[in-house]
Amino acid sequence: MNAIRDIPELAALDARRGLVRIPPETDVPLTDRVRQVIDTAEFRRLARISQLGLVSLVYPAANHTRFEHCLGVYRLALLYLRQLAGDARFAETVHARDAEVFIVAALLHDLGHWPFCHPIEDIHLPSVPSHELFANSFLLEGELADVLRHDWGIQPREVVAMLSEKPRTAASRLLTSMLSGPIDIDKMDYLFRDSLHAGVPYGRHFDQQRLLGSLCLNRAGDGLAITDKGKTAAELMVFARYVMFSEVYWHHGVRAATAMLQRAFFLLHNALDLDQLFRMNEQAMAAELQQAAGDGPAGELLQGLFGPTRQLYKRLAQYSFLEQRDLYQRLARRPYPWLAACAEQFAAVASESLGQVVAPHEILFDAPPVTREVEFEVEVFYAKEGHYRSLGEVSPVVWTLAKEQFDDYVKRVRIFAHPRVVVQLRQAEGFSRILTRAIDRMDG
Repeated sequence: MNAIRDIPELAALDARRGLVRIPPETDVPLTDRVRQVIDTAEFRRLARISQLGLVSLVYPAANHTRFEHCLGVYRLALLYLRQLAGDARFAETVHARDAEVFIVAALLHDLGHWPFCHPIEDIHLPSVPSHELFANSFLLEGELADVLRHDWGIQPREVVAMLSEKPRTAASRLLTSMLSGPIDIDKMDYLFRDSLHAGVPYGRHFDQQRLLGSLCLNRAGDGLAITDKGKTAAELMVFARYVMFSEVYWHHGVRAATAMLQRAFFLLHNALDLDQLFRMNEQAMAAELQQAAGDGPAGELLQGLFGPTRQLYKRLAQYSFLEQRDLYQRLARRPYPWLAACAEQFAAVASESLGQVVAPHEILFDAPPVTREVEFEVEVFYAKEGHYRSLGEVSPVVWTLAKEQFDDYVKRVRIFAHPRVVVQLRQAEGFSRILTRAIDRMDG
């Protein structure tokens, strides 16, 4: 195989057979060796793990799977390669063999996800592996590893390196930026797909075709850039991500459900076989958690999420970079164990103030995680001038979102309470004093 365009999967983009259809009316080409990958047990498990997990408690149609998303990302990988194959610098840097590893990595990029993966990862417990590391147990041995060796001629460790290791060559840096970067195939698919299934327009208001057609290499030749023809599409993609976080991923109802699951898992994790748990599908994992929780506090939290009647905790207070910044800054980016302990202190102080018991698990603190989102930065190539400029330099929208930290505006601090006590707490005098006393007890 001499050229990237000769790779069978790229040729299959224009075929009218060997296709599978995913929303919205999108044909994904399946060669025999791609079928071998997606028919393995390791990949099929993704069909039983939803992409957005608890989001469906607020947006009921958001039940699409990681299996569907991975097919969408794989198709975009082919489109990126087809667009860039005509770039002389890309063809010189990335050989067909590299491109094939990239195609497999795109298809398998979510292999290590387990149900409700991101909420669990976000609390950073020492016993919880990263999903990238967990993927190795599926990649390095078993049926999938055999398919990669025999059908693709690829060593599983080559895929592991692209998905989870620091790139060491110009080709790997470039391909990694296509997998995970400002304008990557993962982001381009999940924004559109999550928006479609949630039933909101926000993630679909950018021109994918225009953006694809503008892809080129950056000045250094080791990462993606866009031509000036894609500038507006890139701006809209940045804004789409901002609004999807604001209105879907960090919707207060979604975050209430997330906080409930996190506290339940935090209470239970020492008694769980995590390796076995993380290999389950969503339904089995929920059942296992409920069985481990029994009638205790974690059981009540999980019953509200997975029981016959949905009962989400209610928003008691909310703080942001603009709303009571002093309290926001005292709570944002604290380690999760600290937040859980502070919520328990709040429950204790509230019990004293109200003259009635507020149980420790009836108060939940939700705050931006310790690690901030990476700021958006990509180069724009102006062909007529032969000059590169950063997108932030030429776009007031992107400059504002980069300069004024993305996380500070879309990720708020919220305090949630069990419906049993929320009315009394809302009516309590000196709510801010109760919160301040709880924080002072933790920091004192």
